[in-house]
Amino acid sequence: MRRKDREMPAEFARQVFDACEYATISMIDARNQPYALPVSIVRIGDNLYFHSALSGTKTDCLRLHPQVCVSAVSWTHLVPDQFTTEFSSAVCHGTASEVTDDTEKIAALRAICEKFAPTHMAAFDHAIARSLSRTAIWKISMDSITGKRKKYDSHGKELTFGRTE
Repeated sequence: MRRKDREMPAEFARQVFDACEYATISMIDARNQPYALPVSIVRIGDNLYFHSALSGTKTDCLRLHPQVCVSAVSWTHLVPDQFTTEFSSAVCHGTASEVTDDTEKIAALRAICEKFAPTHMAAFDHAIARSLSRTAIWKISMDSITGKRKKYDSHGKELTFGRTE
């Protein structure tokens, strides 16, 4: 990372993944071309999980080239008078694998639903019974993770965490 003064610890990066509304997963397709799309993720330990259809471009890419990069932003604030944006972001590189164990699939789906649909958890068991067999769950092992933050104090001075350039 070039701006070491904005680099944050791994725990900060994990919190960004926990708080983000979506993340962008980048992968390589069958023509060795980049392919990226937003996914709703949840983190359990050092793994990210997301749900998917059983087939499609994303699934084809992940099966062919399981190495991925995932990026997320959990907070932004425009600072127009300084022509910049404050932010909290994270990036991880990892390996994707399809979850086939029903117990792990249900745990991941429960975590996803608790994050994105907490007020509808009463219907969770019915939804699982109806659609578990037609839902894919992918797990990304977070092999490396970095976090970055740009934030100013009340006096307009940039807060730093790491060393300065």
